[in-house]
Amino acid sequence: MNEIYQHFRKDEQPFIERVNGWATEAEDRYAPKLTGFLDPRQRYIVRAVAGSEDLVITETGGLPEAERQRMIIAPSYFEAQPEDYEIAVMEIRYPSKFIELGHRDVLGSLTGLGIDRARFGDIRTGDGVIQFSADRSLADYLSANLQSVGKAKVRVSEVGHPESLLPLTERYEEESITVTSLRLDTVLAGALNLSRQKAASLIQSGRVKVNHAVRESVSFELSDSDLLSVRGHGRIRIEEIGGRTKKERIRLIIGILK
Repeated sequence: MNEIYQHFRKDEQPFIERVNGWATEAEDRYAPKLTGFLDPRQRYIVRAVAGSEDLVITETGGLPEAERQRMIIAPSYFEAQPEDYEIAVMEIRYPSKFIELGHRDVLGSLTGLGIDRARFGDIRTGDGVIQFSADRSLADYLSANLQSVGKAKVRVSEVGHPESLLPLTERYEEESITVTSLRLDTVLAGALNLSRQKAASLIQSGRVKVNHAVRESVSFELSDSDLLSVRGHGRIRIEEIGGRTKKERIRLIIGILK
């Protein structure tokens, strides 16, 4: 395990241990292991740690092109079917003429019910309707107990037809940049065309999250599949870390969502 740990951050070690346990369980029991909803960085770790000739890893998030997805780690013989992921897409309807609800409102209501973040996936908004993916075992509970979101009374039901799913409307614009290091302030400055000082100010004021966790250290080292959320500037995804230029700068392919 020590050889695995050296390729990842120290605070990712507990998750790596869980992934290793999932892989061992799939191999020993010769049966598939279903994960909760994982973010892009977590899924990158699963593929890096559990990927082998003896195991297959598949994923889906319920909603089209979902960011948070469930994975199945399984013996090589296993062919996952949609029902194996145990995902229900839930729909919230509310009086949109009188109030507007967003992602943050729904996230707060779900966590307020005591539901762990790994048990529900993407939250997607439409015209007077919101959809989100959840563990299928929660479907009846959510229909009965999620009665309000924010200040609005809501009706919750399971989406019955795939053609009713809300599409992904947000798109990441892919760019290629070069940076002197993978420090958070350096990458942030390069991606958003800011000065290092301005980037450092955003970080130190708690306005930058990496993989949904606030990071206030300007020297925090970024890695593959990291997702940055910058308040007031949108989101940045590390798509690929390439080689170095002749001037020893690091090539990055990033996606920017504004």
